[in-house]
Amino acid sequence: MAETRKDSLAVYVHWPFCLSKCPYCDFNSHVRDSIDDARWRRALCLEIDYWAEQTPGRHVGSIFFGGGTPSLMAPETVAAVIERIGMKWSLDAAAEITLEANPTSAEAARFAAFREAGVNRLSLGVQALDDTALKFLGRQHDANEARAALDLARRIFPRFSFDLIYARPEQSAAAWRQELSTALDMAAGHVSLYQLTIEKGTPFYTRQRDGEINPPGEAHAADLFDITNALAATAGYSAYEISNYAKPAHASRHNLAYWRYQDYAGIGPGAHGRLRTAENGARALRQHAKPETWLEAVERVGHGSAEARPLEPTEQAEEMLMMGLRLHEGINLAFFTERTGLTLEQAIRPGALTRLGDGGLLSHDGQNLRATDKGRNVLNSLLSELFA
Repeated sequence: MAETRKDSLAVYVHWPFCLSKCPYCDFNSHVRDSIDDARWRRALCLEIDYWAEQTPGRHVGSIFFGGGTPSLMAPETVAAVIERIGMKWSLDAAAEITLEANPTSAEAARFAAFREAGVNRLSLGVQALDDTALKFLGRQHDANEARAALDLARRIFPRFSFDLIYARPEQSAAAWRQELSTALDMAAGHVSLYQLTIEKGTPFYTRQRDGEINPPGEAHAADLFDITNALAATAGYSAYEISNYAKPAHASRHNLAYWRYQDYAGIGPGAHGRLRTAENGARALRQHAKPETWLEAVERVGHGSAEARPLEPTEQAEEMLMMGLRLHEGINLAFFTERTGLTLEQAIRPGALTRLGDGGLLSHDGQNLRATDKGRNVLNSLLSELFA
């Protein structure tokens, strides 16, 4: 595992608003007729003040503006949040500052202002390079806008990434091969490639239940996954995480903080955090999800925290395994024990390590534990076998 400062902190900032709700999305996102930018700016900064008081002296290595649709934020709000984080914590000179954006023409017009505000990495929600697929996914942009936004991002930001969703209903292997090849030609060091998942409570869930849409079966989805890995590797992209592919030095530093189980603070409605302090130990943190509830709480008491509970060693171990086995590098076992207070053998079901190793799903050399390529392809089943 790469060397990380002991006091390193990642900061996630959630902007909960979208122009419309995509039918596959189960994130904490909301559509509102109007937003008071100045009021939200003040509230986000107040909550930064609160969590900085809980964790004084920490060095922030990454900031991630997620959502929702952060590219709907006023650039002045982005600048104010970055400035406040630097004032209340210590912002590393080489900190990665990412903002998620949609490729619509109106939002792309703000890219230069976001760069001026301090954003140095853009994450574009392209999702598809086919107009029919984009309409099916409920996106507000078309394929030409996506290409134009990628060209603009290349000119403005030192680093950028984009997302695609595959394993869509009726998507053939040949069609995905062509679409992904085109996407990799436009990429600049990092791409996120997600299989479509149908989440309960979404319009897609209802449509699947009613037989209106039928995602690919397990065998076809596995074939698409193999095509994804093969094409990405040929283009020089390694699968450093199940759905994330990067060239050397282009991995998302912020997301690595999650997967490596480092400390992170969550700012904004519905944001989660994992923080360790000498006074409180390890805690799981969650903010109020409804934007209005969060906003009123921050203005009343200085934060929108709905939950701050201690994390037991066994829960930390389970979370660390769930996150770390997504990574190609796996989990450093000395760090695992340092974080959880448990050895690997104490944390997992007796005999599971041997069974999963013999099945070619896990690799364990005494220093590191990692899921094999085969194991990461069936990670949920692997994890259920690990935990008693």
